[in-house]
Amino acid sequence: MSMDCIDELRAFHAAARHGGMSAGARQLGVTQPTISAHVAKLEKRFGVELFFRRGRRVELTDFGRSLLETTHRLYDAEAEAMSLLAQGGSAYRGTLRICAVGPYNVMPMVREFRRMHPGVHVSMQMGDSREIVEQVLDYRGDVGVLVHAVEDPRIHCMPYRKQPLVIFCHRDHPLAARQTLSIVDLNAQAFVLREKGSTTRRVLEQVLGRNSVSVRCDVEIGSREAVYEAVAQGLGLGIVSATAYRPDERTVCLPIHCDELYTHVHVVCLKERRQSLLVSHFMQMAELLHQP
Repeated sequence: MSMDCIDELRAFHAAARHGGMSAGARQLGVTQPTISAHVAKLEKRFGVELFFRRGRRVELTDFGRSLLETTHRLYDAEAEAMSLLAQGGSAYRGTLRICAVGPYNVMPMVREFRRMHPGVHVSMQMGDSREIVEQVLDYRGDVGVLVHAVEDPRIHCMPYRKQPLVIFCHRDHPLAARQTLSIVDLNAQAFVLREKGSTTRRVLEQVLGRNSVSVRCDVEIGSREAVYEAVAQGLGLGIVSATAYRPDERTVCLPIHCDELYTHVHVVCLKERRQSLLVSHFMQMAELLHQP
């Protein structure tokens, strides 16, 4: 492959990965006309159309999306080779990009990984499960930590731990004084819940449905921390994982004994990247920490 073609292919990858010619140019440290010219030459050289041009916006063609999947593997392998060379036979180097639904399960993993590989820089982003899967599939995240199994043939999904859920309320709520409660006692209660699609909410609704219990969702909030504060302000009952619940003088956990109220934490990565240096070491470390 000629040097010109290598430059053209790198220009395409940058523009496709970062969503446009200008963003790709900033990533490569070149001008926008330069990267546009490289892409145009690549299209002319092979007689293909990689982008639809819509004014200043560009959108990948089907052929462009197929090529992007290949260039992802190409430049990921290049980064892997540089990381291997940088370690110099002693300590691992590079950056591991982790995506997680929350901090409580992933931080012990990060702590242990950093203890084992202090030379590795960790970059972390928080998001919902859908965003995490998209980031891993799009090579924007190396590994993901989320609270449900991922049924996608491109994803390697490893169970990590079973995570109980707790229901809590304001200390002045009528249920707060009860010594024992069952799921049936929640009938007609007002809840503060995460948005539809939240795994915790889905599990709660499934358990309520199996027990013929109906509750109200008076407040819907897209943040775990905001749910907690809303419950602390007396806006309704809330549900979070036991690891995420933080004792607060304003709230109490309800003594509900229900073996069905739990989620299962999973660690995911692309199957094709499972043997990549940093990804494989993170997955091995998570497997050592695995709790049935």
